[in-house]
Amino acid sequence: MKKSIFPLIIASALLAAAPSLALAQSAQQADARTQGSPSELVLDNTQRVLATIEERRAEFSNDRAALEAFVKSEFETMFDSDYAARQVLGRHGRGADDADIAYFADALASSLLRRYGSSLLDFNTRLRVRIVSENALPRGLGVRVASELLRQGGEPIPVTYLMRQSGGQWKVFDVQVEGVSFVSTFRRQFDNELQNKSIRQVADELRSGRVQADAGL
Repeated sequence: MKKSIFPLIIASALLAAAPSLALAQSAQQADARTQGSPSELVLDNTQRVLATIEERRAEFSNDRAALEAFVKSEFETMFDSDYAARQVLGRHGRGADDADIAYFADALASSLLRRYGSSLLDFNTRLRVRIVSENALPRGLGVRVASELLRQGGEPIPVTYLMRQSGGQWKVFDVQVEGVSFVSTFRRQFDNELQNKSIRQVADELRSGRVQADAGL
């Protein structure tokens, strides 16, 4: 199941799976709980992304460039890619120039979109999402939005979003699916490479396709 939902993380840093999303709470409770909050952002943007995919499925199937452009735009809008890249780089990114971080972030995002973007067209849209909680992260680092993907005949799938303020907007910097972290997964993947190569060298390998970002999910 993880393989089938990971592409949506790449597309919009959001997880849910129906053009018409529904919360378990009543509409009044949901409005009181999510109005103006990161939770509301998760729900609203997920709904918009999935609705667009449904409406433009035929177009995207025939024009992969249009799909790639849409996915890239959503990813850049919702994901704090530079901050996430620093988390992925971990100790290798300490003291690194902002330009090198941005270069790696762009290469990582491009690799992920090439590898997973087209999978969105096969995405199961018969799921619902339920917000479970929204809590502050320690040390004022942002918020944690816990949610569940609800599917017929199966157990709910826990999905957690870590979000922070960036440029006056809430943006996602990590997603955890069934406890598996986007950031931690790629930190492990690139650790060995970065022990022997510079950040830009690894980024160049990502751009050329010699190395591919693999979610391992």
